[in-house]
Amino acid sequence: MLSRDKMPAHIGIIMDGNGRWAKMRGLPRIEGHRKGAEKAKEIIKAAIELGIETLTLYAFSMENWQRPKNEVSMLMSLLEMYLKKELNAFIKEGIQFRAIGEIWRLPEKIQSIIREAEDKTSGNTGMTLVAALSYGGRNEIVRAVKKAIYSGMDVESITEDSFSALLDTAGLPPPDLIIRTSGERRISNFLLWQSAYSELYFTNTLWPDFSKEEFIHAISDYQSRERRFGAVPSRET
Repeated sequence: MLSRDKMPAHIGIIMDGNGRWAKMRGLPRIEGHRKGAEKAKEIIKAAIELGIETLTLYAFSMENWQRPKNEVSMLMSLLEMYLKKELNAFIKEGIQFRAIGEIWRLPEKIQSIIREAEDKTSGNTGMTLVAALSYGGRNEIVRAVKKAIYSGMDVESITEDSFSALLDTAGLPPPDLIIRTSGERRISNFLLWQSAYSELYFTNTLWPDFSKEEFIHAISDYQSRERRFGAVPSRET
């Protein structure tokens, strides 16, 4: 039974394993990505039901641009179709949509859809859904440093808070919990600055097979941990 009082405010998910899921079934990789997109819809719905305030999905990394051109092209087509199809659902569910990363590198059609989705959902007060697209944590930090330099910020005025305000995630709370599927045990350049004190949950389950039940289990596991942020455990005070 989950505790509403200990619910993570922000969950980040590294959705990994789509290609392997397809390969295990003798299907083209794109079929794994299609199944992964369907799974994202299921987990978004579950997050809303559980009262999660912010959900960030690592949908397309900077490194993903290195994949074969035909796969990248199919991924972009799938992304375009998904965003078009889900925009009305975002509005209906009260979701505030936001994209982070080097959005300018995406096809113009997708950039336009993203701008429309962000604009039409900006006044919503439900869950914030963040899509990390053409995103990399190191790249984000470098871009934030450049913003500080170009804006003429005084060195002494740069603090953790003022620097956080220069990141793509400005205004959002840091992730309390980061989930990674597919058996890998790393965060792969995802929210590097923001995840300094995030709890990590790794599962061998491939993303297309990740269920609402396991999502709840990950949150339950999170709630069983004592978050100290470098302080002495409460039982030792």
